[in-house]
Amino acid sequence: MTIAACPGCIAAAPSADAVARSLPESEAALHLALPQIRCAACISGVEGVLARLPSVRAARVNLGAKRVRVVLAPGYDASAALQALNDAGFEAHELDATALRPAGDDEGRRLLARAAVAGFAMMNVMAVSVAVWSGAGDVTRVMFHWVSAAIALPALAFSAVPFFASAAVALRAGRMNMDVPIALAILLAATTSLYETFAATGAHTWFDAALSLTFFLLVGRYLEHRARATARSAAAELTALELPRATRLTEEGRETVDVAALIPEDRIALAAGARAPVDGVAEAAAMVDRSALTGEAAPIAIASGDPVCAGEVILGAPLTLRVTRRAEDSTLRRLAALVDVAETGKHRYSSIADRAARLYAPVVHGLAAVAFGVWWGLTGDLHHAIAVATATLIITCPCALALAIPAVTAAMTGRLFRRGVLLKSPTALERLAEADMVMFDKTGTLTEGVAQLPDLDPAAASVALGLAQASDHPVSRALAAALAAHRPAALSGLHEVPGEGIYGLWNGAPVRLGRGEDGSALYLPDRCIPLPLDERLRTGAVAVVEALQGQGVDVAMVSGDTQSRADALAARLGITQVHAGVRPEDKAALVREMAERGKRVLMVGDGLNDTAALVAAHASLAPATALDAARVASDGVMLGRDLCAVEETLRLARRARSRIRQNLGLAAVYNAVAIPVAVMGFATPLMAAAVMSSSSILVVLNAVRR
Repeated sequence: MTIAACPGCIAAAPSADAVARSLPESEAALHLALPQIRCAACISGVEGVLARLPSVRAARVNLGAKRVRVVLAPGYDASAALQALNDAGFEAHELDATALRPAGDDEGRRLLARAAVAGFAMMNVMAVSVAVWSGAGDVTRVMFHWVSAAIALPALAFSAVPFFASAAVALRAGRMNMDVPIALAILLAATTSLYETFAATGAHTWFDAALSLTFFLLVGRYLEHRARATARSAAAELTALELPRATRLTEEGRETVDVAALIPEDRIALAAGARAPVDGVAEAAAMVDRSALTGEAAPIAIASGDPVCAGEVILGAPLTLRVTRRAEDSTLRRLAALVDVAETGKHRYSSIADRAARLYAPVVHGLAAVAFGVWWGLTGDLHHAIAVATATLIITCPCALALAIPAVTAAMTGRLFRRGVLLKSPTALERLAEADMVMFDKTGTLTEGVAQLPDLDPAAASVALGLAQASDHPVSRALAAALAAHRPAALSGLHEVPGEGIYGLWNGAPVRLGRGEDGSALYLPDRCIPLPLDERLRTGAVAVVEALQGQGVDVAMVSGDTQSRADALAARLGITQVHAGVRPEDKAALVREMAERGKRVLMVGDGLNDTAALVAAHASLAPATALDAARVASDGVMLGRDLCAVEETLRLARRARSRIRQNLGLAAVYNAVAIPVAVMGFATPLMAAAVMSSSSILVVLNAVRR
């Protein structure tokens, strides 16, 4: 089998040992993300490129984290390193080291410690219980009960804290949650067992059941925590792309300051490949990537004096930016305010676990109360009635039910993350599984920009470039990028009319760049030149549409582009539902209209004009290159470029839903058998512990199977 090397991997490079020497911890270091590296050859290639730079003193690649730690020589910034790596074929972005600094996992360690203590105590108490169940004498049995109590009570006091704390919070708020019956079962099992130990009259105690219940539930909590921790670490990697500091230029030289300290008229230096931290004005011509705002892949040429928005990436060469707005007033901050409002809509969705808890808790408590009342009334034996009620709570305790959902969620969330999809919402899997319609944004989501333009004579090209540079429209930016090799014409009277285009005067004659009969067109004094831009499909666009339609999922395309261009692209993809000329607010209205028709829409978009629709949809996904607000508003982020991740996400979400239903079914069957046994007073400690533990193991195995 032949293995293809990554770009630049086969370039000659010195040995890794010569470059990847130990880095002095006392020196300031920067971190660069290398999302495309995959092999050992990439390591030597990256380190070889950096070793040849006078600005780099040392570098070390972390292949697992896909980043490189670089120590710069005094007086240098990251510009040369970023430029050299990108020129060599290694995509590189500067990261904020503070965002990547491990904050520790205190909660995970605590859960693991509590589970370990409960498991160790459970095994020891069960070992002691074997002697009791085997027919130990009265004196021996009492001694073993005291040994079990000495092991179990301190262990429960430490390990069961999460359940008691959660139950207490719920009860103080006047509501029920899944931890209320759990805490009650543990408490009753422990206190009843302690009574049996003191009274020295009972043949059995319930310490082992209380410990096994605590152990398996803690294992479930830890699995869920680890899944969420993985998602948080990936989110931190994305957040680290947004640098909180900037290099300010002063009369005394350069200084590093917090972005929040920047004020209008400050001048900051941006390295090639760096993101603008605030809105400002360029002091020289440059190329910028505006995918952070629009999702457009094509870079755009800007002239000196042109505006640059926060989040845009400077390409090709360093740039000095004059600040025009403080960080809190930047374009991205205003968009974030919209997201804060949007997020609350998703939180109103009730998860399966919440719905199950609302049903389960009163049913279990009611059964235990009925069992207690019936047995006390029939026998007049308070002790026996309490034992039956305790057995009912223990054997019907929601161990399997509580594990059924987090075990599946942890398994599927981790599996999706390993395949390049980061889910951020706790209810995302459930809502994704319910989606029966996928609505794709066109520009920047299904397509990746402009492939080519028709040949233009120099005069027409210069006029088109001058007009395109005066507009912020995505098509104008794409045209400007395609015409970057030309010089812009000297134009005057530039102004833009929404829906029509950009107007100006060239040598005193009116010219216009705007909508034509078939896409965009350049209107000169003596002629009209059509500019039909050919759009390049994103990887996997055709395959994902075909796969979704094959599964019976409705597929629609929504775009602000002209009907003819939208129809042409839809024909290439096999999409029959096309909504063209749609404004941003109309996209959200269209999603709501589909919901009123009974459709559960998955919206896939990347730009500012998609944010409202992403929020309004039943579920939503955004590529990693999307606008920050779109990434935050969506339920998940696709870290790769292949759109087939959409179909795979839906498929795994449906599998997760199926596994959850299977686990809930297993828990229901278990309870249907166990409840009569417990209520009729036939449950023994051995039966309660063994059956409850078996049901928990069964649902976990079902959750993690391939």
